[in-house]
Amino acid sequence: MEEKDMTIYDLEEEQKFKILRVKLTGEIGKRLADMGFISGATGVVVRSALFGSPLQINLNGCNISLRKKEARGIEVEPL
Repeated sequence: MEEKDMTIYDLEEEQKFKILRVKLTGEIGKRLADMGFISGATGVVVRSALFGSPLQINLNGCNISLRKKEARGIEVEPL
C-alpha cells in the first residue's frame, strides 16, 4: 500500500515543515519557486482561514498566503 504524500495543506497551524518538492508546473510553479518554495526550504504554517483556504505560511521570514489548490501541490516533511 502506497503512503499518501503530505502537503502543506495537511499540516496543522504552527507546524514547521521542510519542502521536499513542488508538484505544480507552469506559471504557478515558477512563481512559487521565485518566492522561495524550493526543495530544502523550511517554514511554518501561521494560520488558515475558516474553511481552510487561504493558508498563511511564513517562509524565510516572509508571510505568504496560499490557496488550497497551491498548498496541495507542495510536498513537505513535518519538522
